[in-house]
Amino acid sequence: MKLHLDNVNLSSNSGPNSFASKLAKYLLMDKCSITTPDTSDAVLCFIETNKRNFEIPMFQRLDGIYFNTAQNYNVQNRNIKRTYDMSDGIIFQSEFNRDLTFKYFGECENYQIIHNGADLLRIEQIEPLSFDRYENLWCCASSWRPHKRLDENIRYFLEHAGSNDGLMIAGDVPSHQRVKNDRIHYVGTLNQKQLFALYKKAKYFIHLSWLDHCPNVVVDARACGCQVICSSAGGTKEIAGKDAIVILEDEWDYKPIALYFPPKMNFSNKVSIGEDSEISMSKVSKEYKNFITRSINA
Repeated sequence: MKLHLDNVNLSSNSGPNSFASKLAKYLLMDKCSITTPDTSDAVLCFIETNKRNFEIPMFQRLDGIYFNTAQNYNVQNRNIKRTYDMSDGIIFQSEFNRDLTFKYFGECENYQIIHNGADLLRIEQIEPLSFDRYENLWCCASSWRPHKRLDENIRYFLEHAGSNDGLMIAGDVPSHQRVKNDRIHYVGTLNQKQLFALYKKAKYFIHLSWLDHCPNVVVDARACGCQVICSSAGGTKEIAGKDAIVILEDEWDYKPIALYFPPKMNFSNKVSIGEDSEISMSKVSKEYKNFITRSINA
């Protein structure tokens, strides 16, 4: 299969572009070609396209849509919805992502839910972080917007960690948002190799983000051996693994909401509803290839 990736910058480290790089790597290993539109069998569009039409089948990979009442979410969604309507098939990252999109955009007939995967070949090559100060190391990583709930991550650690446990926080955190504690370390923005080393050293990965779709950091941390601690609200629990510690939150009705004002969590509401998902990017890329091939030949 010859595939063109639309709305992708393979030199960027952002979530969708980072995933695109992993996908391209494993598709090439599976005897696929990443080519230009005029030489491709199909187009895989990440989120949205600026093109009015394609002469070959086009498939949309959705990683979420907008619903924050603090923003003009209808305008933000407009081109994503246009791309959705012109697509020959949709790939959703999670059941949560599908249900949300169906609520706002309407149902589509041809779709598949394919969770994100981790680059296991690269992870195997990375040595764990050399850091032995604590009995157990905890970690978290994100672009720290309000709904990612860094404050709740920290609170959970302080209330549940052992006295000789430490927490490393990756990602830029403004000084006024930093909780000062000798066992909490702010390490700033890390590259992928550094993140893998951290994850392979850590015992726990905390991701209490509210209404997240299918965070790559959780898939990567789980692939590195971390036990995941996450919220039930959103799609994270679908990729957190059966051993995940899941904090139960109220069900959301999918109506527009003030996303950047997430509720305070009740950590006593722990449930065992973490789900297993395929974490091998090799197998995930085959699911992409098979869905697109099957759709073209239908």
